[in-house]
Amino acid sequence: MTETGIALRRGTTDDIRPAFDVSMAAMTDLFARQGDPSGLDPETFWPRLEPLLGHLAATAAEWWVAIDEADESMVGYARSIERRGLFELTELFVRPDRQSAGLGRRLIERAFPDGRGEVRVIVATGDVRALARYYRAGTVVRFPIAELGGAPRPGDAGDLDAVPATPADIPELAAVEATVVGYPRDADYPWLMEHRDGHVYRRDGRAVGFAFASADGSGPVVALRPSDQVPILRHIEGRAHALGLTAVTFEVPMPNEIAMRHLLGRGFRIEPPLTLLMSSEPFGAFDRFLPFGPSATL
Repeated sequence: MTETGIALRRGTTDDIRPAFDVSMAAMTDLFARQGDPSGLDPETFWPRLEPLLGHLAATAAEWWVAIDEADESMVGYARSIERRGLFELTELFVRPDRQSAGLGRRLIERAFPDGRGEVRVIVATGDVRALARYYRAGTVVRFPIAELGGAPRPGDAGDLDAVPATPADIPELAAVEATVVGYPRDADYPWLMEHRDGHVYRRDGRAVGFAFASADGSGPVVALRPSDQVPILRHIEGRAHALGLTAVTFEVPMPNEIAMRHLLGRGFRIEPPLTLLMSSEPFGAFDRFLPFGPSATL
């Protein structure tokens, strides 16, 4: 029994839906405080996010939940993943009626402990209380990430050969992402191939990039050269159009001027709110990279 009557324990698969509900309540409260009272409908988002949340639960480095010992309800949780030396806090949510009482600090100490990881990363909302906590956790804002959404139009890969991604391509995907970001996501490629439309892009038989996209989220989109993002993004749009999708979204690091200008020129719009990439030190070449979205994880 803690002084606050809140017990922390490791998360289990039974906690996936209760944790999602906590996140929806916290995000609805944040949006209301930022001037958007429309709220979020959990039943709309749950089918879209359940596969991703299950994957994060299965591959988490740390996952801690906060339980009210009076009624055994979940009041908060935090989760992190580790992809080789990249250690990322993917989620930290506390139920609105339990915020500003130290619970977030307790959760982040468990899920994102000091000293772990070569590079420590958080993709943060604009919640000023959370930002202060993330600075105390040793990370610094590097740049904003914009969500660009729009209706896909026909497009092709230009001079690149677009080949559907298969498990045999994983070593190439890892090599490309290690070159661009510094840290490949070995634990994520099989899930991406199962849940998203994935392609490897080659020039003269050599892999120069790859991309994944679906109705429920896009990314990662990775190119060895910044200019190769244009044919890759055009191809993703064309694939989405051919699959009958009415909308597609991309999470774009705003220093990535080629991707930003290309998508804006294609009629995509920046949709609020922006998120912020925070890290313990600079890393990666974000002028040629679009992260895994929705932005639960880099």
